Amino acid sequence: FRKWGLPVNPLTRVCHGVDEMLATYREIEQKRATLDYDIDGVVYKVDRLDWQERLGFVSRFPRWGVAHKFAAEKATTVVNAIEIQVGRTGALTPVAKLEPVTVGGVVVQNATLHNEDEIARKDVRVGDTVTVQRAGDVIPQVLGVLLEKRPKNSRPYEFPTVCPACGSHAVREDGEAVRRCTGGLICPAQQVERLRHFVSRNAFDIEGFGEKQVQAFFADGLIREPADIFALARNADALAQLREREGYGETSVRNLVAAIEARRTIELNRLIYALGIRHVGEINARLFARHYGTIEALQDAAVAAEPPKAGESGKKDKGNEAWQELTAIEGVGAVVAAAVVEFFKEPRNREALARLLDEITVEPMEQVHRDSEVAGKTVVFTGSLEKMTREEAKASADRLGAKVAGSVSKKTDYVVAGPGAGSKLAKARELGVAILSEDDWLKLAGRS
Repeated sequence: FRKWGLPVNPLTRVCHGVDEMLATYREIEQKRATLDYDIDGVVYKVDRLDWQERLGFVSRFPRWGVAHKFAAEKATTVVNAIEIQVGRTGALTPVAKLEPVTVGGVVVQNATLHNEDEIARKDVRVGDTVTVQRAGDVIPQVLGVLLEKRPKNSRPYEFPTVCPACGSHAVREDGEAVRRCTGGLICPAQQVERLRHFVSRNAFDIEGFGEKQVQAFFADGLIREPADIFALARNADALAQLREREGYGETSVRNLVAAIEARRTIELNRLIYALGIRHVGEINARLFARHYGTIEALQDAAVAAEPPKAGESGKKDKGNEAWQELTAIEGVGAVVAAAVVEFFKEPRNREALARLLDEITVEPMEQVHRDSEVAGKTVVFTGSLEKMTREEAKASADRLGAKVAGSVSKKTDYVVAGPGAGSKLAKARELGVAILSEDDWLKLAGRS
């Protein structure tokens, strides 16, 4: 490249042996601050193309090259405050607000403290002098505290048990390092994400009301919680405001209103899923809908439920009757049940749900046909379905009492194969699993 007149980094050189490689590494590390560009280390490469070809690659990097990173630059500064940031999923993350300090050529004023366990482990307090670095030369983090400089009147940091964004109680699940806000429907930090989930395909599925619309309408103050979406459809002032927006007009607004009105009636399981309760996906939503029958019954059960507490003298507390009923539902464990309880025990969530129920009509979930030929069977769909969507196929299986799996195993009873079926169909043939065409399945589902 040099002979051809192409620019080559002047620090590039051939090294013979590990000692020479490490000496070059230390030399470049010392020059790092004087370079006209940023680097975070050096790369050692085998200097023979035939050897490179023999060594080959693994998934993400070559076997003939390895990076040797420089140690992250460090600095000391003072923690002026510890603030809690609430993420879009409700996670509470502590952030150290620092006296500004330059680290690796960048002024750092904030550094993550990760979670409450990390704060306790490092015993970081407001007023402490701490050592900071930029992890990977990017993310500022607190390494530790200089105890000899700690103020005499300092106190250990107490992690909040309520969300600073909305005041709802924040809980920490067993085995989790993160504490989360339970005010899912009303927490301003989570509202955009919750609204996006609420209108998604497997929830309310409001046509023309996607992520862009959610973000734009939220930014303009048109919606804040699920009930606002339905109130928007009959708010003349808000609709007039929409007609003035770029990209909107009379037809667009009319179509949006029609799409909202078309979803004022919804099945119970879709409503439960749309609420965005942690750990409650489509399957668990159906389990709760079948068991309780109404959203009010589920809410009452959750509010009444008392999870087990640590017993005395080795006795195991099983929780009260409502809790036992929740966890007795086949497929629902203690983690899912606890998430449901925490959601409904938050008064603000119940208030937001009540406002939503004033706007919509909830229908019972379609009952399972226990006497169908596929009740209790495990079904896998593969290939392109031509007479129904994949979601319709799964719904028909669920209605017939079958279980839908994503992969083929010895426990699979039927594989419904459409055009283009590949590895799943081959696996079914290998295991001797019954293979159905789409028409065969429609006959079983009673739709032929």
